[in-house]
Amino acid sequence: MAKMMKKVANGVKTMAARATGLVRDKKGENYVDTAVKILIAVVLGALLLAGLYALFGDVVMPTLTQRVQEMFNYAG
Repeated sequence: MAKMMKKVANGVKTMAARATGLVRDKKGENYVDTAVKILIAVVLGALLLAGLYALFGDVVMPTLTQRVQEMFNYAG
């Protein structure tokens, strides 16, 4: 258990050192790249959510409602 805690502590120290190095970096090379990556991720996420919303609203929910009504239709 102590070995595992030491490994975790070393990992946290390493990540902190990397983050500190990135924050102190004055070049500005990563800012544009990171902004573009975030923008792409947001746009793709929005498209994915819109597609899922359209799929569930038009295809899945009416079919599900119909099947539940048929399942509980005791009249015949």
